[in-house]
Amino acid sequence: MSRGICGFLWQIAAALYLIANGVLGLQRGAGGVFSDILRRMGFSGDMLNVSLIVLSVIALVAGIVVLLDLFSVELPFLNMVVFIVAIVWVVYIVITLFSWITGGLGNFFQELVALAINVMVLASLLTASKRFD
Repeated sequence: MSRGICGFLWQIAAALYLIANGVLGLQRGAGGVFSDILRRMGFSGDMLNVSLIVLSVIALVAGIVVLLDLFSVELPFLNMVVFIVAIVWVVYIVITLFSWITGGLGNFFQELVALAINVMVLASLLTASKRFD
């Protein structure tokens, strides 16, 4: 745990955020970040459900991987999983920005908070990935 206490807390928060949003997305009716963004993009019906499940599983796996990294669990595939999830998260941020810009600014500060949280989650994923040490 050479990251220090701030890095440790940062990764715990990101892992909990990812796990919570993964579970909320899998519950479908509960909402969560993924449900909001997919609805904003115009997804509905079966496409919404499938996309929601895929994003939720990715978030759940990412949260678990970030937690495992905190406790120095060394599994050969963890670094690759975190790197792939970080790439998916970048795409997610771009989609969020695109929907924000095309859908109007709405409540600017709520959108800014969502963007900041997503950038913090991305930074945590990159911190957990050994590719960026």
